[in-house]
Amino acid sequence: MAMTHTRCPQRHHLHFQFSNVTFFIFGPLMMFLMYPYAQKRSRCIYITWILFMVIGLFSMYFHMTLSLLGQLLDEIAILWLLASSYSIWMPRCYFPTFLGENRPRFTCLVLITTVVSTFLSFLRPVINAYALNSIAVHILYIVFQEYKKTNNEELRHIMEVSVVLWAFALTSWISDRVLCSFWQWINFFYLHSIWHVLISITFPYGMVTMALVDARYEMPGHTLKVRYWPRDTWPVGLPYVEVSDDKNC
Repeated sequence: MAMTHTRCPQRHHLHFQFSNVTFFIFGPLMMFLMYPYAQKRSRCIYITWILFMVIGLFSMYFHMTLSLLGQLLDEIAILWLLASSYSIWMPRCYFPTFLGENRPRFTCLVLITTVVSTFLSFLRPVINAYALNSIAVHILYIVFQEYKKTNNEELRHIMEVSVVLWAFALTSWISDRVLCSFWQWINFFYLHSIWHVLISITFPYGMVTMALVDARYEMPGHTLKVRYWPRDTWPVGLPYVEVSDDKNC
């Protein structure tokens, strides 16, 4: 992923390409694991995973060429991924007041804003990284608000893990930029690769978090259960949701 216009110079770029492999593994796998959920909620969810893989592709292109075009394509793909996630999972209670709770209107507003932002990114590309992380902070605010509302331990746990992963990813990105001289001094050139891997893991956790939050508002007749691939009993795994009808509804 980009967010790297002034990142610390790297000695080798091969490890960047390997760090992007997770995008091409997790993308198709999550599309498969989340298939039952997508059929119940919205098939537009597939768009988010396609964009997730596009980010990996553009990130590889950027790190092979180190071109401004590569950086812009990478960051624009991230922007559209966030926009599609907003459109699908943003709880209606957080919509702007003038939209009421009308999701199609909200989606149109997000679409227009994203198109305008896409054109503006070509004019002032240096602010893209900070703008994208600002959006992430807004998502973090929503997660915090929903965390206070729920007593569901499963939802609270997935929220906590998502925030911790995002914090570690952001720390590695900031450290790569701010402490460049130090990392060069100790001959450690892999922080940006660590950012790639961590953020590619963070998104599946974030998606499951938003799916669980969204279900409280949009899927009252269904119960969502968090599962982990490859096994629920393993200490680490890729989260997804299993949907079942609420027989008490």
